[in-house]
Amino acid sequence: MNSIKFQAASFARASAIVTVTALSMGLAACDKAQESPTVGQRIDSAIQKTDQAATDARIKAEQALQTNEINLDARTANASASVKEAANSASDFAADAAITAKVSAELAKDSELSAIKIDVDTQAGAVRLSGPAPTQAAKERASTLAQSVEGVLSVDNALVVSKG
Repeated sequence: MNSIKFQAASFARASAIVTVTALSMGLAACDKAQESPTVGQRIDSAIQKTDQAATDARIKAEQALQTNEINLDARTANASASVKEAANSASDFAADAAITAKVSAELAKDSELSAIKIDVDTQAGAVRLSGPAPTQAAKERASTLAQSVEGVLSVDNALVVSKG
């Protein structure tokens, strides 16, 4: 009977060793690093990464285009405003030059005022008369003549009446 007990104990021990060994091998197999991807898997991964990079680049390009369109619109508006301002400035200058010429022509028609040098300056429709005037009446007449010209908004009469 002892021999049967010994055999049973040996069998149990051998079974335990086999079980532990099998479990150890199973755990060892689970602990192995994953196998390397196949060539097909690598190609699929590269294609996916390329597609994502292309999508990102398209989005960035669209954003840059929108930003440039906004900047271009703003620059176009600024350029347009500058051109209009320059045109208005040139137009104002031409209008002022025309007023100066018309006032000078009116003064030249007056016998007392034509014989003297009267400076006529115009800025934005405001006329300034400077120089000598033979009499107070001639000075006042110069203001009236200047004010009668179309486009004159105001007259600053700085004529000096000569004594004599």
